Parts: sequence; C-alpha cells; structure tokens
Amino acid sequence: MDYKEKVIMDASDFVLLSDYVPGIVQEIRYFSTYNFVGEQIDGYEEPIALLTKEAARALRSVSNQAIVAGYRLKIFDAYRPSRAVKHFMLWGIEDLDLRMKPFFYPDLEKHEVFEQGYIAAQSSHSRGSTVDLTLLNMETGKELDMGSAFDFFGEKSHPDSKDVTEKQYENRMFLQNLMVRNGFEPIDCEWWHFTLKDEPFPETYFDFPVTKDVIKT
Repeated sequence: MDYKEKVIMDASDFVLLSDYVPGIVQEIRYFSTYNFVGEQIDGYEEPIALLTKEAARALRSVSNQAIVAGYRLKIFDAYRPSRAVKHFMLWGIEDLDLRMKPFFYPDLEKHEVFEQGYIAAQSSHSRGSTVDLTLLNMETGKELDMGSAFDFFGEKSHPDSKDVTEKQYENRMFLQNLMVRNGFEPIDCEWWHFTLKDEPFPETYFDFPVTKDVIKT
C-alpha cells in the first residue's frame, strides 16, 4: 500500500457530526432509495453524516446561530466516499435508467446533468469538508421553503434563480449568510451545497465507507 492509498482510506481526522452538533436532523438521501439514482449508493453503510473535525466545528457554530433564530440544521449529505461518485458515473452511462427523472431532473436530459456540472467525476464531498443541508423551522417542524428540492438539477436550484419567489430567495440567502459567516463557501448551481473555505484536505479524496466503525473514539 503506498502513502496516497493509505491517506485515502484513513478516517482518523473525521468525526461523527451528531457528536459535534447534537441538534442536527439527518436525512441521508444516498443511504436511501429516494435520490436521483433510485437506489442505495455504494459506500453508504449507515444513515449518518461524517465530516472533518474542522468542518464539524464550523457547522456547530452555524447550528448555534440557527437555533437562536429558531431553526435547526437538516443534513442531506456530508462526507461522500469516492466509490459513491463512481456509482454516480456508472449510472450516468446507463442511458435507459430514467426512473427518477420526473423527480430530480425533469427538464434535463441525463447527459446534461453531467455537462452542466451537477455531477462530476470528483466531488468536493469526498474531501470531507462539504455539506448539503437546509433549515427546519423549530416551531412548525417543517423545512424552510427554498423553492426547489434537494438535488433538483436545474436552474431553479441556482441560489440566485429568478424562478423563485421573494420569500424563497430570502430563505436561501438566510441559509447562505449563516454558512458564509462561519467559514463556508457556496457554489453557483446548488443552494444547499457548502464547502469549508479553509478545508484541511483540499487535494485529498477519501474512500472509507460511511459508518460509525471508521471513527476512532
């Protein structure tokens, strides 16, 4: 085993997010079948969120500020094994597998999902400091209306989309401001996606499975 391979499988700098942010809600979509592929994704052995220690600490600050404002964080995805990204790429070449198209990419052809950058051969999630999330209203128990669902591939999911209402845009900016204020950076095509600006592993892609067993206590 060479050094690079050893680093890729090493989870020693990762933590169980719920240990750092006890109040989070987790709906790990790639552990379930309700995602754009339509099946449980390779590497997701438990419905839990793992992150680098640095990203988890920053997200704890986000959570604390959200709670003061009356909201809780809801996590859809955090660390994503490289094998999961390979699963996505294999799905991409199966032209006839369109079972989830009506729900996640109704206005795009399958190849356009890749061409427009919604899915790539390498994901920042595999570096361990990227998270997909939204906000829950603590009074109603419902997600804030962001104008599009998580993993909806299309312009409506762009943070600055003109196809959403003023209130939906305000909700997106509220989430984005919370994240940016605590050291995360957004991207231009997904309102739910944020990466820690000073991520500890900017060039390393990990491939250990998503399970509590990899976390050292």
